[in-house]
Amino acid sequence: MKYLFDSSSFDCSKLVTKSYSTSFSMGIKLFSPTIRPAIYAIYGFVRYADEIVDSFHDYDQEELFNEFEQEYYKSVERRISLNPILNAFQEIVHKYGLQRYVEDFMDRMRMDLDKKDYTSRKEYENYIYGSADVVGLMCLRVFVNNDEEKFLKLKDYAMHLGSAFQKVNFLRDLKQDSEELGRSYFPQLKDGKLNEKAKDKIIAEIEGDFKEAYKGIVLLPLEGKLGVYLAYLYYQRLLKKLKNTDCEKIMNERVRISNPLKLLLLTKAVIRFRFNYI
Repeated sequence: MKYLFDSSSFDCSKLVTKSYSTSFSMGIKLFSPTIRPAIYAIYGFVRYADEIVDSFHDYDQEELFNEFEQEYYKSVERRISLNPILNAFQEIVHKYGLQRYVEDFMDRMRMDLDKKDYTSRKEYENYIYGSADVVGLMCLRVFVNNDEEKFLKLKDYAMHLGSAFQKVNFLRDLKQDSEELGRSYFPQLKDGKLNEKAKDKIIAEIEGDFKEAYKGIVLLPLEGKLGVYLAYLYYQRLLKKLKNTDCEKIMNERVRISNPLKLLLLTKAVIRFRFNYI
């Protein structure tokens, strides 16, 4: 009963998404049912890869990452894996032709095993492309159902949105990245410390990414537009909160969006979508 095995694999990806991110889970629920399994599968895969390099400090992370990567390639070759996350993901990789993006993503995750500082603009942009932009491109492939013309039209906008999300994450997670992981991603920081001048430059850059990304959101197919728009609103609000938070607090606390505010943003997104204001 291969169908049952595959179905349960996608259920596992959905469970991983719900366990790790209530915000993304909320957004995915707004996608058309026809594309939700694919997005869950993508999230499950990238979440596990990221978890290996970020969290498993009491284990040999490089060995675990190598094994995970090898099992991924085996799953693509065999079109099956006994790891349910990989089994669901390999199906989506084949269906939407995601191999090139996965290679770039895994390369950047591997960098997190050793590389701690991104002191040049080139290094910084290279990392963001492989860690975030390509995930946006994977999702875009699903949204446009492999329509190459639509994909090429929306590609740059999707990359801007992926960059914006990643940069907001970097800014929000400065404390964890610095103290727990010993990493510093922003080349604008001196000795990993945030000051108002650097913060203003970082936020202005992210605001520019959001501005470009919105141009693509309005052009997305209906199957994915509302869910992406909700994520856009959520991260924009998070950026606004970071903008109004002093540097010392950002360096010492993790800024969050409250659940009531998340529900308010959800209501706003649904209303604007229904009245075609996106």
